[in-house]
Amino acid sequence: MKAVILAGGLGTRLSEYTQEIPKPMVKIGPAPILLHIMDIYASYGVTDFVVLAGYRGDVIKRFFSGLKDELDDFTISLSSGQKVYHGSRTRDWNVTVLDTGLHTQTGGRLLRARKFLSDQRFFLTYGDGLSSVNLEELLRTHEELRTTVTLTAVRPVARFGEVHITDGRVASFEEKPQLNSGLINGGFFVCEPTVFNYLHDDSTVWERDPLENLTQQQKLGAYVHEGFWHCMDTKRDRDHLEELSQMGSAPWEKASLET
Repeated sequence: MKAVILAGGLGTRLSEYTQEIPKPMVKIGPAPILLHIMDIYASYGVTDFVVLAGYRGDVIKRFFSGLKDELDDFTISLSSGQKVYHGSRTRDWNVTVLDTGLHTQTGGRLLRARKFLSDQRFFLTYGDGLSSVNLEELLRTHEELRTTVTLTAVRPVARFGEVHITDGRVASFEEKPQLNSGLINGGFFVCEPTVFNYLHDDSTVWERDPLENLTQQQKLGAYVHEGFWHCMDTKRDRDHLEELSQMGSAPWEKASLET
C-alpha cells in the first residue's frame, strides 16, 4: 500500500516558521515533521509515498532530491558529475512529490493524485500530525468494517489545565490532560479507490462533502486510537513536540519500537 500525505497548506497559524518553508518542513528535532510522519508508516513496512505539495512545494522537492547527498558519503567526478556513494544511511523509500496547486483544497489535492494510486487501497494523512497509532490495527478495523474510508478518531490534549472541584475545593488538577470525551478526526485514514467518486475538482474540501456524504451513506468507519496524538497547528504545538523529541524517546516513535 501507498501512503498519501497532504502537505500543501499555507500554514498561516505557524507563520513564525512558514514564511519560507511549508508547514510539513518545520523541524521537530533534526528532521522535518514530514519525515517523522513517514517514519511512522515505514515502521509498519509502508515505504511508498505520495506527497501532495502546494505552498512552497519546491522546498519539499529539493529536500528529497538532496537527501541521499546529505546522508551518505560519496565521491564525485567534477568533470562528469558522476557520483559513487559509499554505504547508505538513506531510507529505502519511493517518494513521489506532486505539485497540486497553491490554492487547491484538500480533496482536490487528493484527486490530482488519482493516477499515481493505480486503483488500489491506500493510506492518507495530514502532514502536520504525529501519533503512536497502530497502523496494522487501523487497517484490520477498516477491513472488518468494509467501509470506503476509515478514519482514526483521537482524543485531543486539552489546551489548558483541567480542574475538578468538590464542595468548593479542588479535588484534582491535571495540567493539559488528554480529554476523556470529544473524539475528533485525527487523520491516518485508510481509503478504497472508490473514494475518488466523492471528489469533484480542486475546490473539493476532503473534510466537508466527501466525508459528510460517506457518513450519510454509512461508508465512513472509525478506528479509535487512545494513545498519543498531537497536531502541529501553532508554535506552542511545535515547541511541545520539540520538547518531547528532546526527551529521547518521542511518543510517536513507540510504533516502531513495538513492531
